[in-house]
Amino acid sequence: MAEKAKNAEVEVNDTPAVEEAPVVSEAQANPEKFLEEFNWHNYQEGIDEVDSKQLEEFEKLVAENFVDTLDDEVVDGTVIHITDRDAIIDINAKSEGVISLNEFRYNPNLAVGDKVEVLIDVREDATGQLVLSHRKARVIKAWDRVNAAHDSGEIVNGFVKCRTKGGMIVDVFGIEAFLPGSQIDVKPIRDYDQYVNKTMEFKVVKINHEFKNVVVSHKALIEADIEEQKKEIIGQLEKGQVLEGIVKNITSYGVFIDLGGVDGLVHITDLSWSRINHPNEIVELDQKLNVVILDFDENKSRIQLGLKQLSKHPWEALAEEVKVGDKVKGKVVVIADYGAFIEVADGVEGLIHVSEMSWSTHLRSAQDFVAVGDEVEAVILTLDREERKMSLGIKQLTPDPWTDITSKYPLGSKHSGIVRNFTNFGVFVELEEGIDGLIYISDLSWTKKIKHPSEFCAVGDKLEVLVLELDVEGRKLSLGHKQTTENPWDKYETEFALDSTHSGAIEEVVDKGATVKFNEDIVAFIPSRHMEKEDGSKLKKGEAADFKIIEFNKEFKRVVASHTAIFKAEEAKNVKAAAKKAAAAAAEAKPTLGDANDALQALKDKLDGKK
Repeated sequence: MAEKAKNAEVEVNDTPAVEEAPVVSEAQANPEKFLEEFNWHNYQEGIDEVDSKQLEEFEKLVAENFVDTLDDEVVDGTVIHITDRDAIIDINAKSEGVISLNEFRYNPNLAVGDKVEVLIDVREDATGQLVLSHRKARVIKAWDRVNAAHDSGEIVNGFVKCRTKGGMIVDVFGIEAFLPGSQIDVKPIRDYDQYVNKTMEFKVVKINHEFKNVVVSHKALIEADIEEQKKEIIGQLEKGQVLEGIVKNITSYGVFIDLGGVDGLVHITDLSWSRINHPNEIVELDQKLNVVILDFDENKSRIQLGLKQLSKHPWEALAEEVKVGDKVKGKVVVIADYGAFIEVADGVEGLIHVSEMSWSTHLRSAQDFVAVGDEVEAVILTLDREERKMSLGIKQLTPDPWTDITSKYPLGSKHSGIVRNFTNFGVFVELEEGIDGLIYISDLSWTKKIKHPSEFCAVGDKLEVLVLELDVEGRKLSLGHKQTTENPWDKYETEFALDSTHSGAIEEVVDKGATVKFNEDIVAFIPSRHMEKEDGSKLKKGEAADFKIIEFNKEFKRVVASHTAIFKAEEAKNVKAAAKKAAAAAAEAKPTLGDANDALQALKDKLDGKK
């Protein structure tokens, strides 16, 4: 229009001016119609407006065939090619993306055509390549999946990455979850490394949202299958039923057997008819064996099994010709204080009581005679096949020492023995194996006052003894030790006769007097009133003096002495001599009656101690 207006202007200038009618535009001619049909879109955008139907169709085609490649967006992609190291992923962008196969370790079965979630990491790198990440996409979606799996009980796949303290680390949806060692399997795990780098099925059992911790379990899946088997097996259990099982665990008290989802216990006493120290002597882990059901509780949750019950009881196989009095050989299997158990055949044991190990009446512990593992010979004393009991004896293999006791140990004969035991009233001395005698405390020493035998001798000491009494029927022998030596009191009876004088020192002062030790055997007692000296004072401890024997009792070994009697006797002797001299002088002088009275009075006063 502008061009047309210009041409018109040229023409006007080039030709003579001719007066024409003014030109009227369409807008001027019909302004309402012009405004109604005016294209405002073209006026504003400078382009023709596209039909709305065509635009909707175009947007639909774009949505179906292309994705908006925004950063940090998770989209679905398709594996279109797999190399040795990478997977080529098509996400309907202008180029394909590449993801390392390391990000698919949890899914070793990845194949062309699989749908995978990817994160658009970078739209284009330096080479124009679309950079994708499957691992980051899994992490973004992982928590939603984990929570959903936990709520629904869904079984998930996980890749066991490595061992850790107490269990394993498992990759689940890109999250590192913890698999406790106790949740790997229903049976104890002995080699954890066998699960590393393996893909397994798990159940999400616990989620800690605060610390972002996930705990998974493989055992829960096994238990679910086992529970079904368990119900079926328990419903068919009967006492006496024989089942095949596998040794699951061995303890000191028994063996746990897996019966196919149900565990039973074989107690150590039900493993073998013979005594064993530990179940591993009979069975080993993972061993298959047949067991018999002995008992179970009402819920059949505790099942008691037996292994030895599948074989005949050894007592039933014991030969009929075995009888009381026969000699048998066996091995010591158990020792107690009261005796030892001897296995004379597999599963057949007899007890040797300690009293049947020696003829000695002085009983000792069974350990003094035998040890576990010893091979011994014994005589059958009692045999009860119904009660399955047998008692044995060792001492019966040797003659009874009391048989000829009177010839070996006649009355008055001297012997040497060993101190075996003490009592409050005496000492037991063993003359030989099976022959013990008692020395009463009063027969230990002639001179010593003994309160307890341990003051005189010790266990194991050798003592010379004399046979005092012999009771063959009662198997009692009375011995004496002091009788092997001469009684020194026979000699002391003369040496320390009444009125004999001896020198000594006060050894000890007591309440009622003091003691003086004249020799190793004689300790005399000095009464308090006999401790007075001539000057009126009393003897003190350690002070030496002369003493006169005023009492000697050989039977009770009692000696009493006096120091006072020494000078009293001298004084009495002097008085007697003076009286005799005075009487002689009086006879010569023929004194008067008054003189005689004066002399007698003077004598009396002297005796009374006044002069």
